[in-house]
Amino acid sequence: MVSVLIDAFIDTLKLIPYLFLTFLILEFLEHKISQKMQSKLFKYKKIGPLVGGVMGGFPQCGFSVMAANLYTARVITMGTLIAVFLATSDEMLPIMISENAPVSLIFGIIGFKIVVGIVVGLIVDAIFRKKIERGNTIRNICDDEHCDCDKNGVLVSSLKHTVKTLIFVLVANLIINVAIYFIGTDNLSGLLGSHNILVYFVVSLIGLIPNCAGSIVLTEVYLANLITTGTVLAGLLTCSGIGILLLFRSNKSLKENLTVLSVVYFVGVAVGMLVDLVL
Repeated sequence: MVSVLIDAFIDTLKLIPYLFLTFLILEFLEHKISQKMQSKLFKYKKIGPLVGGVMGGFPQCGFSVMAANLYTARVITMGTLIAVFLATSDEMLPIMISENAPVSLIFGIIGFKIVVGIVVGLIVDAIFRKKIERGNTIRNICDDEHCDCDKNGVLVSSLKHTVKTLIFVLVANLIINVAIYFIGTDNLSGLLGSHNILVYFVVSLIGLIPNCAGSIVLTEVYLANLITTGTVLAGLLTCSGIGILLLFRSNKSLKENLTVLSVVYFVGVAVGMLVDLVL
């Protein structure tokens, strides 16, 4: 149990640079860049899913955390957010490297997830770009958390936002880690042994667990040849770490949050099925 609690603290500490950088960017946009310049930056959001997919391909879930907050402030689009979530692999890369997985397999999975993220992100933006509310900004975030940004300046305000978010993440990690401890990773692995169509829905659901446990279990079971390539992809496509949880915390539109969650989940299920049909 002690190791479970330690892991929760370590997982939380890993997010500090990503969170601080995100809030620093948001504060800078709010206080230092004119509305005219912000309007110009908005024009470049069309290529957001391309950038988001590539950034999401980096290991760990830091960029999914950044994306959730940047989307809440409408710095990036919904398509970009989804591209990051789908491309993120959380702990997959470290596990594969430690297990001496073939380099071709590692880059194949990462590249595939990036492509899926970019394609789905572009489609989502084409559908939802004009339907997303534009009201949320860093100003709304500041008002909700009572951080007195105008008085404290960019650095202090960014630090306050970071600390408050870290407390939330730490509590969430502690709860999730304890729950997984009592459920048992062996039991999670056992859920993946089925070879019927429901397994795609199960693994995609496991991938949505806002914790590194999902990607670790999925990767290890796949490397043990207990599940198919399509099955592991169904789960890894939804492994965005703590990003989804932070989206529900920071973004006030439940409808948007559920849309993002649904798209990520069902893309994982559909792509997993399709890959196994083709292979």
